Order: sequence, then structure tokens, then C-alpha cells
Amino acid sequence: MNEILEKFFKLKEHGTNLKTEVIAGLTTFMTMAYIIIVNPIILSDAGMPFEAVMAATVISAAISTLIMGLYANYPFALAPGMGLNAFFAYTVVIGMGLSWQAALAAVFISGIFFIIITITGLRTVLVNAIPLSLKKAVSAGIGLFIALIGLKNAHIVVSDEATLVTLTDTLTQPNTLLALIGLIITAILMAKNIKGSILLGIILTTIIGIPMGVVEIGEGFSPFSLQVSFEAFGSFVDGFPELFNFGILNVILALTFVDLFDTIGTLVGTGARAGMLDEDGNLPRAGKALMADSIGTTAGAILGTSTVTTFVESTAGVVEGGKTGLTAVVVAILFLLTLLISPLVLLVPAEATAPALIIVGVLMMGAIKGVDFEDFTEAFPAFMTIAMMPFTFSIAEGIAAGIIFYPIMKLVSGRIEETNMVINILALLFIIKYLFM
Repeated sequence: MNEILEKFFKLKEHGTNLKTEVIAGLTTFMTMAYIIIVNPIILSDAGMPFEAVMAATVISAAISTLIMGLYANYPFALAPGMGLNAFFAYTVVIGMGLSWQAALAAVFISGIFFIIITITGLRTVLVNAIPLSLKKAVSAGIGLFIALIGLKNAHIVVSDEATLVTLTDTLTQPNTLLALIGLIITAILMAKNIKGSILLGIILTTIIGIPMGVVEIGEGFSPFSLQVSFEAFGSFVDGFPELFNFGILNVILALTFVDLFDTIGTLVGTGARAGMLDEDGNLPRAGKALMADSIGTTAGAILGTSTVTTFVESTAGVVEGGKTGLTAVVVAILFLLTLLISPLVLLVPAEATAPALIIVGVLMMGAIKGVDFEDFTEAFPAFMTIAMMPFTFSIAEGIAAGIIFYPIMKLVSGRIEETNMVINILALLFIIKYLFM
């Protein structure tokens, strides 16, 4: 078996081994397993059946991640995206008044569109057109972004009307205290260079959370419970008449835009952190990775969930040493297993995964060294990319800011020849979007 895996995934060539890839897969899965419960909660607000969405979430994540691992040989995991599910539920369904079936039809169309532009190579062109300094900035920006998510999930940073965010005044509350304990444990493990530090930190924090009352094991708890419902399967077909009568352009454009640049940002940022970018700063086999994402979105719509995208939490597994598609295959298998052991997986609280996100944020910030801050035309767009991700809570908005300011800085400094036609066109399109759409 080891020889087969070695030959297929080229483990030695990538400087990794079976144990490392498995630990990386476990770590990635543990940091993103929250989507199994969070996605159904959000989409059920749009009227979708909870158990059907849970099954669709798990199966679509498994399918798309398996394709990523076997076809693209990358350690990236996919699942229905946060933000995109909120847009689906609260903007498209509740805000615009469309049925959830019509919203699924819009997701399906955006998925087909993604497949087309991936086959034609347009998505790969977009990825490769981003300057190297912005790619490094994307990695650092994602680091700050997921660190903010971690601090938020840990209840350490909370919202504030006067200052937007502030330090919580409940540091001694069980939830926050557990997250702080987990952060200290994980940091110590990392400092001692213990393999699997992030995963071990998640497990230990979850166990500590039991006597603290944060992790509750109810009476009659059973770790095994099959939860599969296909009630939403194929429902997107019923939504086409309503979608076409309503007018589909704005909905589909919004879904397409956010997913396109979220995915590009995650692939580039995670690839940079893992040292996967080539000497020109491009991601090899980007087309295959983007195809996995495209198929995932289409399959997700058919199964009954919002847009599937590459998860930024994949960086947790990359930090643990995951370098090949075997990491993704492990994640896919674990997703399928959750259909059998979902009660056990859902015991892991956000306070246990939050420290992992903060630690990964620390490690991803190292990419900032690749930005030439002595050259303001490189530094300013990179800074805007980094800053806008956490401040707008969006990878896509950060990328947009960098793309807009990069050609502007080069133009006013008389160095427009250092840009390329693709990024110039993208900058113009982003400006038009913010001004008129």
C-alpha cells in the first residue's frame, strides 16, 4: 500500500511521507469540521431542511476534496464556503425573496460557468496574472484574516460600537478561558517542534473542555449515528423557472465574483505558504485545482447546498507538513466518516479550533518577507491587500484592493510596463464594480 501511495502522490519527491500527510489531513479536517454544523444552521434559516443540508455539506465536501487530491495532487480541502452561505440565505433568499430552490439554481449556473472558464484556461490566466508581491501579500493577509477568525471564535476579540472591535471583558469565562488554555498548549507544542502540534492541541483542548463545562456530553450520548437525508437533492431544477423570471444576472455575478477571488486567494496564499509556487510565482497545476473547485460548486448545488470553495483552513494541514493530494484524500475520507460519527465530531467546540487558526495565522505572516517594502509601488498594493482582508472580513475584497492599486502605483511612477494586460483589465473591472454595481 505504501508503495502505491508513494508512486501515485510522489511523496518523497515532495519531501513528505504517509504519517505526515495523514496528520496534516486530520488537522485540516479538525479545523474546518465546524462547517458540518454551521452550514446547515445558516441555510436552515432560508427554509432548507437541516439534515438534508448536513448530508449535502458532507458529501459535496468529500467529492470536491477527493477530486482535489486525486486529480490535482494538492493538499487543499473544499466545502460549502462561509460568507457564500450567508449571502445565499440572508441576501438571495431572505433579502431578495427567492426560494431556496431558485438560489440553488443560481449556484448551479455559477458552477457550470466556472467549469467553462476553467476548461478554457481563463481562471488559470487570472491566477498567474497576479504579481508575485501580491501573491505573497495574499498569504500574509489570509494569515491575519484567519487569526482574526480564531480570536473571534475564541471570544477574545469581540465587536464594539465605538471601536468596531475590542478585547473581551470576559477573559475568565469558561469559553474564553478554554480557548486561551488551548492557545498556550498549542504554542508550547509548536515551540518544542512536536509533530502534529496543532491537531494535538485541538484534541487536548477538547478534552479539557469537558470538565470545564464547555464541551457537553448529553445523557445517552452515542458516538455513532447515521444522519443522511437527500430531501434537497435535485431541488435546484425546480428553481429555474422562478430564477429566470426574477432575473439572474446580479445573483449569479455576485456568487461568481466572490467565489472566484476567494478561491484564487486561498490557492495562491496557501500555495505560497507551502512553497508550492514556481520561480515565477505561479501555482503549477492551477487549472486542475480550480476544476476541483468548479465541480464542487456544481455538485453541491445538485446535492442541495450553497457554493463549494477551497477552504482557507487548508493552511492548518499545510503547516503540519501536508504537501500532496494524500492530505486531501484523508480529509475527504474523514468527511464521509462523519456521516457515521457526526455526534463525536461535533463535540469539538470552536474554542478548541480557534487556537489552531491563530497559530496558523502566525506562521502565514512569514510570507510578508517576500514583499519589497523599499519599493512603494510594490509595498502599497501589498499592504492594502493584507489590511483589507481582516478589516473587510473578505479575502476577495483584499485581492480587489491590491489589484486596483498595483497598476495605479506603476502608472503614476512611470513603470506601467511592469504590469500586464490581465491585471490592468481586472483593475478597471473592479473599479467599475465598486462605482456602479
